[in-house]
Amino acid sequence: MKELLKELCLAFGPSGYEDSVKAIIKARLEKVATSACEIIEDNLGGIYFHIPKNGAPRLMINAHMDEIALMVTGATDNGELRFERVGGIDPLVLSSKRVISENGIRGVISSKPIHLLDKEERSKKPTVDKMQIDIGASSKKEVLDACPIGTYFAFDSDFVKMGKKIKAKALDDRHGCAEMLSAIEALAKNGFKVKYDLFFAFTTREEVSYSGANCATEIIRPDYAVVIESKAVLDLPGVGSDKSVATLGDGALISYADRGAIMNRALTDSLIDTCEKNGIKYQINRAVSGGNDSATIQRGALGTRVALVSAPSRYIHSSSSVVDMDDLMAIRDLIFNFVKE
Repeated sequence: MKELLKELCLAFGPSGYEDSVKAIIKARLEKVATSACEIIEDNLGGIYFHIPKNGAPRLMINAHMDEIALMVTGATDNGELRFERVGGIDPLVLSSKRVISENGIRGVISSKPIHLLDKEERSKKPTVDKMQIDIGASSKKEVLDACPIGTYFAFDSDFVKMGKKIKAKALDDRHGCAEMLSAIEALAKNGFKVKYDLFFAFTTREEVSYSGANCATEIIRPDYAVVIESKAVLDLPGVGSDKSVATLGDGALISYADRGAIMNRALTDSLIDTCEKNGIKYQINRAVSGGNDSATIQRGALGTRVALVSAPSRYIHSSSSVVDMDDLMAIRDLIFNFVKE
C-alpha cells in the first residue's frame, strides 16, 4: 500500500493532464481484471473498473486522480515565467517551492524578499501576480522556448515516511486512488464476490470543475456513491482545539455534510455499521466545510445517494501534505468490507 501510494503521489497529474497517473492505475487494473470484469475509459480521461451484477443496485466508489498545479501564462524579459494557479492554492504556500514541468524542467518559485518589502507590502498577503518561476533561463525567448504558455508545473516534492505518517504532494486524492486499487486487488482474491453492480471510478478535474465526476455519474448512473477524499484537520498552531475537525490516526473520517452536499443518512450509517462490525477505526467529521465531487455526483443523472469518507490531512493543497497510514488502511478496509458485505 505504501509503495503504491508513493508511485501515485510522485506521478505528474494536474487537472486535465492526468495521463501518467491513469497509466499507473490502468496497468494495475489490467493485472487483476478477469473476463467477468470491464475496464471503461471516458472522454475526459477517467477510468472505471466495473464488476457487473445484473439486477443489483449500482454502486460507484469514487476518487479523483488530478492534483493542484500551476500553468504558464507569460514570461519576463529576464527569463522568468509568469503563472496562474490550477485549483485552490494559497499563495502563502508557494514562495521558494520547487516545481517541475510536464516535460521534466525543474524550477523554483521566486518572490520579492522580505528585506525589500516596504511597510505596506509587509502587511499584505502575497499574491500570485508578484511571483514567478525561475528555471535558470536568461531571456524571454529562452524560457518560453523551454516552457511555452500553457505549460503545466506541479510541486517537485519528495515522498517521506515520518513514523506512521507520510509527507508528499498530491495526497489529495492519490490516497483515494491507492485505497481503491488496494480494495480491488483484495476483491480479486475473493473472486470479485460483491452484492452490487459495482464501479470503481478514478475521475479527473476535481480541483477545477468536478467535470470528471459529472461525466462518471452520467455514464454509470449510480444508485449509490461513496466518495473518498481528503479533509483538512486544522490541528495547527494558533488555530485552537475547538476548530479541529478530526484527528490524524483515529481512523476513516465520515461526514454527514459539507458545503456542497448533505450525505444520505442511511448510506452513511451503513458505512459506520461496517466499521463497527469489522473493528475498523473511524471518526465523525466535526465540521460542515469544504467541497468535493460528492455534490456533483449527488445532482447528476436522476439523483444519487452519496456518502463521504475522507483521510484527515495536514497542510492540504501544498507541496507537503501529511496523512497517517493507519487512516488510509482504515479507509481501504472500510471500502473492501462495505462492497463485500
